Amino acid sequence: MMRRRTTLLTGCTALVLALGATACGGGGGPVTAGGGDKALGGQSVTVAGVWSGTEQENFQKVLDAFTEKTGAKTSFVSTGDNVSTVVGSKIEGGNAPDVVMVPQVGVLEQFAGKGWLKPLSKTAQQSVDANFANVWKSYGSVDGALYGLYFKAAHKSTVWYSPDALNQAGVEPPKTYDEMLKAGQTVSDSGLAAFSVAGQDGWTLTDWFENIYLSQAGPEKYDALAAHELKWTDASVVEALTTLGKLFKDKQLIEGGQKGALNTDFPGSVEKVFGPEPEAGMVYEGDFVAGVAKDQFGKEIGKDANFFPFPAVAGGEAPVVSGGDAAVVLKDGKNSEAGMALLEYLATPEAAAVWAEAGGFLSPNKKLDLASYGNDVGRATAKSLVDAGDSVRFDMSDQAPAAFGGTKGTGEWKILQDFLRDPSDPKATAAQLEAAAAKAYKG
Repeated sequence: MMRRRTTLLTGCTALVLALGATACGGGGGPVTAGGGDKALGGQSVTVAGVWSGTEQENFQKVLDAFTEKTGAKTSFVSTGDNVSTVVGSKIEGGNAPDVVMVPQVGVLEQFAGKGWLKPLSKTAQQSVDANFANVWKSYGSVDGALYGLYFKAAHKSTVWYSPDALNQAGVEPPKTYDEMLKAGQTVSDSGLAAFSVAGQDGWTLTDWFENIYLSQAGPEKYDALAAHELKWTDASVVEALTTLGKLFKDKQLIEGGQKGALNTDFPGSVEKVFGPEPEAGMVYEGDFVAGVAKDQFGKEIGKDANFFPFPAVAGGEAPVVSGGDAAVVLKDGKNSEAGMALLEYLATPEAAAVWAEAGGFLSPNKKLDLASYGNDVGRATAKSLVDAGDSVRFDMSDQAPAAFGGTKGTGEWKILQDFLRDPSDPKATAAQLEAAAAKAYKG
């Protein structure tokens, strides 16, 4: 899915934090480089992940920095969206990558359950403890063992808007969900549709639901629903669907109405707000909207495109929903020790700073200097994510089995598309979600 540079200290402590214990006489990991020593020279690390295009190019800058530090060569293999299938086939074929950037908690749990993963080294674990909120450690762990290092995060509680559109309508960024719908009506009255909704991509609809549910029902129920310890037929789910339905059923608020939304994919939804012929004033999605607005449509972030936090619903707390890509090391990789050295590097603010400077990136690493980000909006988004600490909740659909939360044309994606088409019966939609979830979680 869609989804900055610090000075390296000298001495043993910095080496341990940056790249591994063995450089200072510790045990277990590969010898790592410092002070110009290329102690991993001659080794290579293969990394697999979903990224392509600009994201892949920017991650390559991080890999190049690792090579510069250690001498280890790297290669990146783009898997497309179906990481699980691609990595599984590579393992079966005896061609496993050393490191995989896993975009879903459910897939990380699947890999761990199959015995494919190596637990993080002591050095990497110490960096996670020091540099990340506990919630990120929790999402990277399975049965008490830490396997995943969250290098890249997404802030999925951002509503992006055209300042010109809101100024023309005379409205300010709203603080509550009801205020947002009211502001949307005013924008619509001024000649533009309020919201561009990417209904063709079911994952965007799950994000809408999750933000509303987290704020309205609270984090405990969110966690229970994510683990399917709470049924989707619960009254809290029906209530959140009813709240979402207020938006979906209002043809004035959604550009093109339900039919138009169902024919709009994610890039198209951004284009309808920030493209050459704007058709809507706002688009809800993650921080990565800024990358599309800037790279595809030449918008200056903070001037031509800005965001406000997803507003609080029904008196609840404003939600902070996140996604993220976790680096894991495969046991079957040919150079898994060098792969672990890469994870130790990715756990440092130094590594995060490389991509932060390039843009289109958020780090959950609280030690990363916010000055590393290239603009004020990037700094504000990153600060919001880090300041949320342990109240951050990972994208619920990404925690679910893929059959329910991550497959086009089925499960939650399709059911919410059907709800967008006809939001008149939230109870029936909740029942359909429960039936699909029960089947997927059993499997």
